[in-house]
Order: sequence, then C-alpha cells, then structure tokens
Amino acid sequence: MPSASTKAPTTLGAASPSPSAETGTLPADERTSPADSRLSPGAPGYRRMSFALFAAGMATFALLYSTQALLPAVSAGFGVSAGAASWTVSAATGALALCVLPMSALSERYGRTTVMRASLAVAVVLGLLVPLAPNLESLVALRALQGAALAGLPASAMAYLAEEVRPKALVGAIGLFVAGNSIGGMSGRILTGWVAQFGGWRVALATVGVLALVCALVFRAMLPAARNFTPGTLSPRTLARTVRGHLADPLLMRLYAIGALFMTVFGAVYTVIGYRLVEEPFSLPQGVIGSIFLVYLVGTVSSAAAGRLVARLGRRGALYLAVTTTAAGLLLSLAGSLVPVLLGLVLITAGFFAGHAVASSSVSRTARTGRAQASALYQSAYYLGSSAGGTLGAVAFHAGGWPGTVALGLLAVVGVVGLTLYGTYAARVQERGLATA
Repeated sequence: MPSASTKAPTTLGAASPSPSAETGTLPADERTSPADSRLSPGAPGYRRMSFALFAAGMATFALLYSTQALLPAVSAGFGVSAGAASWTVSAATGALALCVLPMSALSERYGRTTVMRASLAVAVVLGLLVPLAPNLESLVALRALQGAALAGLPASAMAYLAEEVRPKALVGAIGLFVAGNSIGGMSGRILTGWVAQFGGWRVALATVGVLALVCALVFRAMLPAARNFTPGTLSPRTLARTVRGHLADPLLMRLYAIGALFMTVFGAVYTVIGYRLVEEPFSLPQGVIGSIFLVYLVGTVSSAAAGRLVARLGRRGALYLAVTTTAAGLLLSLAGSLVPVLLGLVLITAGFFAGHAVASSSVSRTARTGRAQASALYQSAYYLGSSAGGTLGAVAFHAGGWPGTVALGLLAVVGVVGLTLYGTYAARVQERGLATA
C-alpha cells in the first residue's frame, strides 16, 4: 500500500487533491457520473438527511459537554475540588479522542449508518444513567463510557456525507452537521445552567438526556439509508501502516499539535470560567453562568470567516491572527469587572474557532491518501487537548486562581506560534533547496 501521506507541501494548505496513485483517478468523493445517485439540495431525501445529521450533532455535543456548565454544582454536591470535578468533562472528551480512530475503522467495515445509530443509542442510554451516579467515581466512569460511545458520530458522519452527497452540496451539508454540533454544545450548557439553578445538577443532566433521546429518535427515523457505501476490508495492519504514514508527516504532526493546543486553551477557559463567575466579585447565579455559553455563537461567525481570512492572509497569516486574538482575550479576561471578562471570552472564542477551522481544513488538504484516518487523528488530538485543557486548567485555577488558568492558556498560545514559525522556516528552507537543486 502506498504511504498514507505524501511529501509535505511548502504551505499549510496543499494544492487540490491529485489523482489517486492506485487508480489514476480522482477520489470517489470528487467524481461525478451521469447516473450519480448521491443527494443534492432539492432531491428526495436531502432535507431528511440534513435534519437527521443536525439532530445527531446536537445530541452529540449536548451530551459530551453536559457537565461543563455544572462543575461548581458538581463540586458542591460531592464536596470535591474543581480539579476532581473537571474529570467529568475530561473523561468524556479523552475517551472520545482515544476511540475515534477505532470507530472510523468499524465504520469502514460495518457501515456509517450502523455505527452512528449504535453509538448514539448507547450514548443516550448512558446519558439517562448519568444523573443516578451515587459518587464522583461512578459519574466519571459513566462519562468516560459515554465519550467512547459518542466517538462513532464524528468518526462516521463526514465519511457518510462524502459518500451520499454530491460534491457541490457537500460543504453545505457538512455545515449543517457542524451547526448542530455548535448549537448542541451551546444549548446543552445553557439548558443545564438554568435547570440546575431551580432543580439541581442531577435534574439538569436528566433533562439533557431526554433532549438527546428525542434527537436520537429523530435521527433514526429520518436518516436515509446509505446507497453508496461499500464495505471495506481494512485490516489492523493496513490501518497501522496508514496511521504511521500520517504520523511521519511533519506538516500533519504540526497541524495535530496546533489543534490540540488551541483546544487546550478553550477547554481550560470554559471548564474553569464557571468557578470564577460564581465567586466574588461576580457572584453570578448558575443560570446566568450557563447563559455565558451564548458566546459560542461568535465561534460560528469566526469559523465561517476563516475561509475569507485564509484567502486574504494565507493560512499562516490566519493562524497568527487567530492566536493574537486568543491571547488578547486571555489577557482581557484578567479584568475584575464583568464586561471586559465577557469581551475577553468573545475574543478567545473567536480566535479558537478560527484557528481550529484553519488547522482542520488543512489536514484534509495535506493528506493525499487515508484522509478518513488523517481526520480521525486530528480529532483525537483535538479532544485530547480538550481533556488536558479541562484538567490542567482546573489544577491551575486551584493553584493560582484565574491568573493561573490564563498563564496555562498563554503557554499553549506560545506553542501554536512556535509551531507556525517553525513551519514558515521549514517551508523557506525547502524552497531554497528546490531553487538550488
């Protein structure tokens, strides 16, 4: 089998995909034919598919981050520190990170729809059991199992869309799925915040479980059957060879690290912010703290603007702007009044989503073969960053208050800058070598 990735291009974004080395043709997701059976806007099933995946994305992220806005209440309920309570988030995202790659292999063998339906069903059942956890240890264990189950959705959804939707409609279809992710993550946090204020954190988690159950039933009823899936015979040896090829690509490794570092900042900030706002001088109620996650809407805008930023500034320029915005938000959040703190969260969120959009889109452009595995590796790094950021951010907060969490975030931002500067240097060295060859 050919190497899973080719020689790294000299910029963060490679040229458009080249013909396959094995077949001499474009990848299947970029070919069209007169009898193309894939869906497009206006075709029967396209709207059902879009709505089904929107519901799946909403359920996934509502469940995955369901405890994040409740961490102060969980700490109080079990009498534990912020660092211990943060594991209810980190265990879920960490398990998802570890299981994305195996789930992508299962979807190649057993089908995208089968894996997505089974994953969401198991995650919902666990979501209904989570509020019954008698202690922190069992809550963390249930959350880890839930994260592992949810890994089947991101591992399969993009491949399903690439196979079932025509290329010209693919961006819009993926956009709806991502919108479901964003809205699910935001609404889940807001919902739990307000319900917990009046009914406690267990009732809040039960409410998210019921919401996810409704979304799962909609998904199962509306998702069209796959018409273009061909079962693969992806052996462990082949998978390992593909993964090794990606991990040997310096550019892909930089992109994975950039995604993880951006998510470290984001995970740390949003895991700890509730603890800061519930204390003096803010003393905000739980419902208002949950509503802070409306700031996520800024991320939707900045993600959409990332393409225009890349066109104007280039990929490295867009990354520099993203990290500068994130760093400015971290520093602004150190203020002692609510308005600058909220503005700081806006800047952090905008910078994170823009940087994540640039890095994640560069992965699929860079990997010439094994793109599903390349994307799965990025998602693994991304969610490991979330898990590490949540735990380390809480530890830093316990040790040094909010300035400690900000220091951790700035350290991660410096890492992104260093990787991007090194990428610029490596590209110039390569260009000089080609010029003298």
